[in-house]
Parts: sequence; structure tokens; C-alpha cells
Amino acid sequence: MNETRSSKNTTLADFIWKNADDLWGDFKHTEFGKIILPFTLLRRLECVLEPTREEALETVASLSGEDIDLGVVLRQITGYPFYNTSNYSLATLGATRTRQNLEDYISKFSDNARVIFEQFDFANTIARMDKQGVLYRICQNFADTDLHPDSVPERVMSNIYEHLIRRFGAEVNEAAEDFMTPRDVVHLAIELLLDPDDELFINNPGLIRTLYDPTCGTGGFLADGMEHIQSLRDRYSIAPVVVPHGQELEPETHAVCLAGMLLKTLESDPGRDLSQNIKLGSTLSNDQYANERFHYCISNPPFGKKWEKDQAAVVREHQEKKFEGRFGPKLPRVSDGSMLFLLHLVSKLEAPERGGGRAAIVLSGSPLFNGNAGQGESEIRRFLLENDYVEAIIALPTEIFFRTGIGTYIWILSNKKPTTRQGKVQLIDATSLYTPMRKSEGNKKRMVSGEQTRQIVNTYSAFEETETSKIFHYEEFGYRRLKVLRPLRIKIVISEEGFAALDNEKAWTKLSDNQREAWTSILVAHVGREHEYDWLEPFAKAASKKNAALGKADKALIKAFIGAFGVRDPDAEPVKDGKGNIVPDDDLTDFENVPLGTSIDNYMASEVLPWAADAYVDLSFRDEQDRDVGVVGYEINFNRYFYRYQPPRDLEVIDAELKAIEADIAALLNEVTA
Repeated sequence: MNETRSSKNTTLADFIWKNADDLWGDFKHTEFGKIILPFTLLRRLECVLEPTREEALETVASLSGEDIDLGVVLRQITGYPFYNTSNYSLATLGATRTRQNLEDYISKFSDNARVIFEQFDFANTIARMDKQGVLYRICQNFADTDLHPDSVPERVMSNIYEHLIRRFGAEVNEAAEDFMTPRDVVHLAIELLLDPDDELFINNPGLIRTLYDPTCGTGGFLADGMEHIQSLRDRYSIAPVVVPHGQELEPETHAVCLAGMLLKTLESDPGRDLSQNIKLGSTLSNDQYANERFHYCISNPPFGKKWEKDQAAVVREHQEKKFEGRFGPKLPRVSDGSMLFLLHLVSKLEAPERGGGRAAIVLSGSPLFNGNAGQGESEIRRFLLENDYVEAIIALPTEIFFRTGIGTYIWILSNKKPTTRQGKVQLIDATSLYTPMRKSEGNKKRMVSGEQTRQIVNTYSAFEETETSKIFHYEEFGYRRLKVLRPLRIKIVISEEGFAALDNEKAWTKLSDNQREAWTSILVAHVGREHEYDWLEPFAKAASKKNAALGKADKALIKAFIGAFGVRDPDAEPVKDGKGNIVPDDDLTDFENVPLGTSIDNYMASEVLPWAADAYVDLSFRDEQDRDVGVVGYEINFNRYFYRYQPPRDLEVIDAELKAIEADIAALLNEVTA
């Protein structure tokens, strides 16, 4: 990203936002964005249509009353898939009937452009502005703002939209950056997606490919991805044609994306309305592209966002369709839905028999490791790895996103890996490949330059072991979680402490006062004496038979006695149940993660038994899928694979630094006390 150009974008965006100065007092600051954004979009569309405005109006007048589809003719005149037939513009609305004329102006847009303003509920906004007496002034302000594509190129305009949305989000304390992906990250993801298809594009000039973003926001991934592909013309004789598809949850950001797509055309199909490919609704619960597949998928879902609003629909699909639907494995916790998008993207990849598909998704670090064996997150990783969908995972530098400085990762997914990659996963550590930004944007203090992007892509393409590239068979991320038991070893010691503990046992408190007194008188005779574990039950049952005042010595009461008077003794014999089976000590139960392919017996012999000779594996603790002992889990620990030892600094150096600091402190104290 050119920082000088970025500064210009910000300056123009700030100029547009200055319209808020005319809204103070009449509107809440949290409402400014819903006024400024649609006016910006309106002015942009107006500027785009301005060169053909007179011709369009003359055509409407000349064809009035004739049985002809005006829309077809007007789209040919404008060169875009939208038009406007109103005699008004922002500059000619007039000061007396501004609202009525503006409403007429907007109503004369073609349907695909008019929906943009409907999603902002712009009609009500206009009425309120008119009532407060600010409508004409704002219209004039925007009429004087040049947003024509010759003055403000598409990429600059996209940056302005995003700057305004960030500003609006800050005003209402919302995470507006959730809708945006930095351009450098977009370029990197697009390059990673396209790189394996270089030869395909060279041998098939102008090949048509589909690109899908299920969380498209303002359309940054789609629009900039298309433009970036066009910039690769020097690589291919004819650049591939990318047809965008997307879905967005929020109406306002969806409207911005629609406006951007209205201004895009395909060389192979210039009359096509690409805005029709941008759908509104929640991708997880209302997939607008059900049963459709794409050559390329790309997404940057919000990090750590709850999916409780989609929960009912997702759970229903999971239960009813299982692996025939999108969410076959177990589901992740409701607190973070990012892994659901991993599953969703896999379901959207073009079928292998039709060439297959590839996907890139930007995620935080938690999908790599959260969830224990058998839980939803681990089962999703298991599904992806065992079905060989994961090609590579790239660790990105921190502080490259607008809203967060945390570590992020790009997952590359594929359902048709080349032979050399089959069964393998490449991990790339690109955390050190960044360029500091002279002016930070929120939490974004770093960027990945074009040269660094190529370096990362080349590392991925080479598929070789280096200091920053590691290649693993997918099973190396897997393990079996064993439940390791230890025998219960206790003795019975009747003591004052035990009597005090007995008062907390429910079965004891249910007894009558007379029964508790009778039992106490019998047990107190054994104070200070130790007994084997199996002494207590026969003793209690025999006592209750001899003395009716004690009541029945049932299992609950005996358990209460054991709980109060039982004392763990590592030298005691293991406790056994009525069938002669060893009773495990729940307090000593532990779990061990045994790498897949490692013998459980060998692992126990080397890693457990030397420190706990009586430990044994719970054979009933089995995996739900393969029914073998131990529950299968998967996790990907980047730090383990790319750990670099940092030797401690020399003690003499540290000592010298401490003495220097002490001297500075002493000097400061002398100045204060002098």
C-alpha cells in the first residue's frame, strides 16, 4: 500500500465526514454514518452517470410510449448495469421542494441501484433531514464533491468507503473493521489462491473462474481481488476472468458492496450486473448459495464472534443432514463461529471431478488448538485433516489488521491436492515478513509489502523444508487422549476430624438425632484405630442388625462413613468392588495425549509407569468413530514447530545495565533532594 495515497484517501474521507458539522444538534452522532454513507454512494453513482446523463434523458423522451424495454437501451448508453431517468441531480433539487425532488430522483434509479438506498432506510432519513431543515444544505455539499472515477479511482473510492465505515463504527462503538480486510492481506491471499494455477491460466487465456466470499462485508476481498488479478496481465497473455459472488449479514455494508459491484464490468460479459451476485443474510443460517460451488473461495470472518443467533438453524442442519450438509462434524462452542466458516468453505469448493476448488480463509490462532479431543473444534480439525483438505497454514505478522494486533493465520484449503502434497500440510512462519507503517491505522502498524508477498508465495510454491517452512504428514498433528486411572488406596481411621466431616454428609444429616447419637456411641470406641477399607461395611451392617436404634446401614450411609473416615494411604491394598474389579481413585485420574502411531503400551511404559507404577489405562474410554481405546484429537502448535532458542544474555552485561540504571536513579534522587 502506498502510504501517500492512503493519506490522500483519508483526507478526502475526512472532507466528506465534515458534513457531520451541519448535522450537529439535529441528529445524534451515532446517526451520522447512516446519512453520510448513502449520500456518498449517491454522489458516486451520480458522477459515474454524468457523462451519459443527457443522452439517457433524450433517449427516454424519444422512446416514450413505445413498446420497448428502456432498461436494455439505457444500460447500453451508460455502459453500466444501472441507470437513472430523473431530470434531477443533487445540484438541481432546489431549496423549496428538496425532499420531494430527491425522492423522485432516487425512485428513478433502476431497481438494482434503488435497493442500496432502501437498505439504508434512506426515505425516512430524508424526511427527518427535511424536517430539521438540513436536507438542502447536505445535498449542496455533496453536489460540490467530485467523486467521478476519473478523479477518484475505484480502489481509492473503496478505501474511502471503508474509512467512513470505520469512522461511523467508532462513533457508535461498533467493530466496523470486522467488515474490512487490509489490502496487503487481500493481495497475499489472492496470490496464494492463484499461484498453483499459473500454468492453467497461461494455457487457457481468459479462462473464467468464480470467486466467492461468504463474509464479503463492503466487498474488499471481491473487488480488490478482481482488480489485483487484472493487474497480473503481464504474467498472462490474457488475464483470467473472475466472476464474484458474495453474501453479507449487515444491510448497510451489503449496500456499499452492491454499489461497488454496480461499477464493475467483465470484459467477457460487459452487460452483466455483478451486484446481483451479492446476497443479503447470514451465511451460516441462511446460505443464499445452497448447493452451489466455486473455483475459489476467500473469507475473513470476524474473529471470536458468537453464533448463537444462527445456532438453531446450524444445529438442525448438523442433525438432519450430517455429512451431507455443511456441518457434519461436531459443532464448536457458541462463543466462536469461525470454524463453522472453515466447514462452509469446504462445502463450497468446486467438485474434484470438475477441476476442484481452493479456498483461503483468515483466522485467529484459536482454531489451531482450541477444544480437547472429542470436542467440536478438535473434531472439525480432524475432519479437515483426515479428508486431506488442508494444504497450508501461514502465520502472519502481528499488528497488520485494523482492529486487532493479535497473531493471524491464512489457511489454504483444497479438495484436489497435487500428488506431492497429498496427505501433507505445509506450515509457513511469515511472522517476520512485514514493513513498519509510518502512520498506523488503528491497530494496523505493519503491512506486508509486494516483495514480501512474493517471498511468502514462493515459499509456499516451493513446498520445501526450510527454517520458515515445515512439512508434516497430517497424522503428526493427531493424538489419542487416554484416560489413565490409579487404584483407590484408603484405610479407615475413626477420628474427631472424621466426625466433624460426617456432619457435611447428606446421608448422615438425614438420620434422626437418636440414630446419630447411637452411631456415634458405637464408632467413638474405635477412635484412633486404623482399619482396612473392607472392615467398615461388614462392621456397620452387623451393628445395625444388633441394634435397631441405629436404623438400616444402607449404601448411602456407608458411603458417608467412607467419605468422612477414609484416609488415602499409598501403601494400602487397592480397593475392589463386589465383582473383584479395582476401584479407581477419581482424585488421581489423569489424561495423557499419545501421538498417533505410537504404541499405547510403549508410551505407558516410558512416560507414565516409571512415576506411577500402579497406573492403568481405562479401556472403556474409546473414540466414537474408530472405537479404539483413547479419544482422537488434533491440534496444530505453531510455536512448537518454529521455536527458536534465545540464549540468555551474559550476566556481566545484565549487571552492568543494572548498575547504570541504579546510577541514573541516584542522580535523579540527588536532584530532587538538593
